[in-house]
Amino acid sequence: MTIISRYLTRTYLGMVGTCLSAFIAIYLVIDFLERIGKFSRAGVPLKSTLAYFLCKTPEIITQTTPMAVLMGTMLAIGALSRNSEITAMRSSGISLVQIGRPLIGTAVAISLVLLAMQEFVVPRANEKVRYINQVLVQKKGTETFFRRNNIWHKSGKTIMQARLFDPGKQTLSGITVWELDGGLVPLARLDALRATPSGNGWKLSDVTRRDLRQPAVVQQERLGELQLDLNLQPADLKVVAKTADDMGFMALWQYCESLSEGGYDTTRYRTMLHAKLSLPFAALVMAFLGIPFSLRDGRSSGMGIGIGISLAIGFGYFIINALLLSLGQAGALYPLVAAWAANLIFTAAGLWFTLTVDS
Repeated sequence: MTIISRYLTRTYLGMVGTCLSAFIAIYLVIDFLERIGKFSRAGVPLKSTLAYFLCKTPEIITQTTPMAVLMGTMLAIGALSRNSEITAMRSSGISLVQIGRPLIGTAVAISLVLLAMQEFVVPRANEKVRYINQVLVQKKGTETFFRRNNIWHKSGKTIMQARLFDPGKQTLSGITVWELDGGLVPLARLDALRATPSGNGWKLSDVTRRDLRQPAVVQQERLGELQLDLNLQPADLKVVAKTADDMGFMALWQYCESLSEGGYDTTRYRTMLHAKLSLPFAALVMAFLGIPFSLRDGRSSGMGIGIGISLAIGFGYFIINALLLSLGQAGALYPLVAAWAANLIFTAAGLWFTLTVDS
């Protein structure tokens, strides 16, 4: 089986690589046509434009690889079937399990590579993408700093720190504001439980003010509510909240722990945390589903049919997975269940196809 395994693995990787290259090319071309006008009007240098699309590639790879694995599986088995190679292997006493074993092993390796990329490569690449898009294209400047565990914003002589932003409610939680003089020396500190948009700024609730002008005697005052003028829009904060999508598993886990210690609801982020592990293994699920599906009832005979079926299955997976993740983030499903349910559903379908395929 060593020679046959190498041949199957080489054929399989060739098909998966071809499909992945096609998906990446299509994605980049569409993204290029959509953004090149904005980049030109903003005067973004050619070097930064190329860096944008280069840094966008790791995220594209992690998103499209499961679909490429599924399509590569369908096309690889289809090609082997059209050349009667599957028939020759089976007539020689090689079982379907032995045929599928090197393909599953390859899919496991691909999933592990995706897991490593999502942890170490994608977060850094997305930081560069976000910087180019917001600073060089949208000209937002660098007043809003993106950090793993909190949000910082500087406006004039005021610096605000917020530990959490809820895009749905447009609410900041865990607010600390420093009022500075011209030499950046703190004059006062405000602590508030939450903040909501109000006029040209934010309305702080449950505010405590500490006067720091006399360090020896800190005067504390309860204000209840207070209007804070900041040139910060809720849309900007929504972008900050989305950076959790770009964190690696360990960074997001530390973020969840930090929020939990502060008494904040982490359901949304716990769901995303479990998805960091489940999504890379979608490639393995697609391979496990695609192998028996391609072999049963002669479905692997046509390339066009294989491509169409793989696209339908792939889009079905991502739609179901997105729906389940949304339910998990809303608290309707336990985060672990929401993140892994789609994988389990399609794995069960693959198991059913495996049991019903002709032996």
